[in-house]
Amino acid sequence: MGKGLLFFCCACCILVLTIINLSIGPVISKAVGVGDSSSNSFLDIPWATANCERFKDKKDNANCQNDVCEKNWDSLIDYCTRAKGMHDMEYTAFIFDIVIGFVCGLVGLLHLFDLKKDFVSNTGLIGLICGIIGFVLTFVYVIFNGLVFTSNYSDQYERDGDGVFAERIGATGTKYKCLNYDPEFFNSGRAKYSDLNKKQYNYKHEFYGDAEDACKDISSETLLHDCANSETIDLSDSGYSTALSGHPFSSCSKLYAQEIDDITNKDIFDRFLTALILSLVVCLANIGLALFGFLLFRTPGDF
Repeated sequence: MGKGLLFFCCACCILVLTIINLSIGPVISKAVGVGDSSSNSFLDIPWATANCERFKDKKDNANCQNDVCEKNWDSLIDYCTRAKGMHDMEYTAFIFDIVIGFVCGLVGLLHLFDLKKDFVSNTGLIGLICGIIGFVLTFVYVIFNGLVFTSNYSDQYERDGDGVFAERIGATGTKYKCLNYDPEFFNSGRAKYSDLNKKQYNYKHEFYGDAEDACKDISSETLLHDCANSETIDLSDSGYSTALSGHPFSSCSKLYAQEIDDITNKDIFDRFLTALILSLVVCLANIGLALFGFLLFRTPGDF
């Protein structure tokens, strides 16, 4: 197979895979990062307009006196930086790769039909430059995608494989220990994007099995939120006791998160993972484009 044909194949690979990425990219498809600018939750920050510098200034003004405070602010700043970086690089890398794949594929096709043969040396130089630029941009996107996928937290509250998010302290009583609370991270108690394919975050028939209905129905967004931000919760507190008046929760040794009735979370997981894998292949194709572009630049007669 000639260098020219390999050059053309690399360009086509970049173009086709990036078109697929444009349709499934988690940011571009609005599966993540839309946020709600009116919300007070840090996790609802719209990624496109996230102002990470503001959080750095707030950390400086917080005058933290202990490591927990420092780590809370650092985790928030890291979350914002990764989310903003992934948003910007997804648009930047995908658009550049589309242009690179189209331009190099078009000139490569012309040369395969013996057109503009005197331009082969310039085509090789274009391929070399475009391949390097495409690789750098796509690789940076892969890094941000991987970091957000494995480190950032989604809007889903964490629960174990049986759907449990809290267990009662002692044999009886109204106090429960929250299973996923971590004081060092502002977004503890939330599931990472890489966990969203698990059964507890998607619809599964008869997932809760023999769990008592009272222990499933008791959970609410407020209760899950409080448990994500506290080591323990007490259902006898005024805020809960009024809402739970007459509710037979006293027999519950465990509290279960409400069942999820769709597979939206698996869709988000699939978009992250697919875009990550395809982008890695695009990185390799960009390396190939740069390599064969360099060879064509040196020996244009070998096209």
